[in-house]
Amino acid sequence: MSRFFVLNKDVMDNTINITDKEDIKHISKVLRLNVSDCIDISDSVEFEYKTQIISMEKDCIKAKILDKQKFAREPEIKVTLFQGIPKQGKMETIIQKCVELGVSSIVPVFTDRTVVTDKGNFKNKIERWQRISDEAVKQCKRGIIPLVNNNKTFKEMLDDLDDYELIIFPYENEENYSIKDSLRNLNNIPKNIALIIGPEGGFSDKEAKELKSINAECVTLGKTILRTETAGMAALSMIMYELEL
Repeated sequence: MSRFFVLNKDVMDNTINITDKEDIKHISKVLRLNVSDCIDISDSVEFEYKTQIISMEKDCIKAKILDKQKFAREPEIKVTLFQGIPKQGKMETIIQKCVELGVSSIVPVFTDRTVVTDKGNFKNKIERWQRISDEAVKQCKRGIIPLVNNNKTFKEMLDDLDDYELIIFPYENEENYSIKDSLRNLNNIPKNIALIIGPEGGFSDKEAKELKSINAECVTLGKTILRTETAGMAALSMIMYELEL
């Protein structure tokens, strides 16, 4: 059954209105659904609904609520991925797979070794990456759509890390302290985690020192050196396995 996302204001006592033009087009033209067909709807905050279409207009599809439940597939731990911006189309794969694995939000970061430059049209990349998040979350039927935030510099990222209970950054020069050690040494399960992944060239020595200076956990993900498009997925999977499942 297809899943769609609405705002809280679109949820009434017994019905839900779908007003997004793309969703209306997808329901009517692509899926070719009609009155009496059923769809899943999320309010993007807390609840998911089983519904049945009762009317289809050009600017609004109205669905009757059949069942209401709290999110069943949304992780309790909130993991924000701070991703060093990679080359070519790697970011699209990173976003798609990390959304499927349960990431809460994604922040593209310009680091010392980032090859990609901002030529004034980076906003277009963010919009495209957000669409990829939108599609990925519909496929895996999560409760929220993870936000792809505006890009930040490494320094701007550092300024934002105070709000996280745990900060983890895999580093190719770390050999002894594993992500398993970090997660199993916790006294309490953190509610929000910052996962910081470097670009293709990894972190510079200066960046690694700065992260360590704010008590970020420097970890290894194993004996092999992972590509940037693999490292975030691997680390996120390990976090979810250890703290969520």
